[in-house]
Amino acid sequence: MSETLLELRDVHAEADGTTILRGVDLTVRAGEVHALMGPNGAGKSTLASLIMGHPGYHLTSGQILFRGQDIADWTPDARARSGVFLAFQYPEAISGVSVIQFLRQAMLARRGVEQLSVLEVRLELMEWMERLGMDPAFAERHLNEGFSGGERKRNEVLQMALLDPVVALLDETDSGLDIDALRVVARGVRTVRERRGELGIVVVTHYVKLLEEIEPDRVHILIDGRIVDTGGAELAQTIEHQGYDTWRAVAR
Repeated sequence: MSETLLELRDVHAEADGTTILRGVDLTVRAGEVHALMGPNGAGKSTLASLIMGHPGYHLTSGQILFRGQDIADWTPDARARSGVFLAFQYPEAISGVSVIQFLRQAMLARRGVEQLSVLEVRLELMEWMERLGMDPAFAERHLNEGFSGGERKRNEVLQMALLDPVVALLDETDSGLDIDALRVVARGVRTVRERRGELGIVVVTHYVKLLEEIEPDRVHILIDGRIVDTGGAELAQTIEHQGYDTWRAVAR
């Protein structure tokens, strides 16, 4: 059996005194893609942020295990250095910092080294940009400044490729993208998976179209802070046709 990379055990969490997650269990093994679906306010993005260690969300009970270690007390940067990656729904722009500068610093932290030459980073960056079909000039632009929605999301995929995480959390990567941009981003995710076969991925999404492109191993329905159903990729199609009303009744 593949290595268990991420395991949530009866996770409860709150933000600003409001309970959002009410007992979530989830196991992600090496090479697996899990999709987390549910209506607005169900707790999907909260779950991704909690795993990453966002200070606005508090684990009130349960465990978050990364490769068997309880990481509840780890800082966000410690989680990132260890191989937990979060692709943001709304990536921030950073003026004055180029894509290549940002990636060099992130790669230094992830690899735990003090030196990494600009040439080494540039060569690796160019290789991945070619694989992902990105213009080399992209590397010199300021991080996310003036980027379209699709460019910001492709930049997140580029970061995922270069940082070589153990587990990648994709928080509504398809948000705000038209169908062509969505396909480009999904193609990038597939390309990274082909090169990083042990990577575990959790995709937070509202839309079946992204899942048709990425093809998850498991689909989970999160409603009112609980996973109320789990199945294969066909479960997403059922949601597309029926909505969430059936599962809302279960959640109650």
